[in-house]
Amino acid sequence: MEKMECPCGYVYDPEEGDAETGIVAGTAFSDLPEDWVCPKCGAEKEYFFPAD
Repeated sequence: MEKMECPCGYVYDPEEGDAETGIVAGTAFSDLPEDWVCPKCGAEKEYFFPAD
């Protein structure tokens, strides 16, 4: 599964999930809820891009 990066620098890692918002480890970025936003800056999913 691919890591996705927000313009603010936050990287969503599917192997870690997002415990703060209840996203369990192993959740692919494409499987995140539509209303999920960056926990660091609040950007919507559409602004994320593949991390290097």
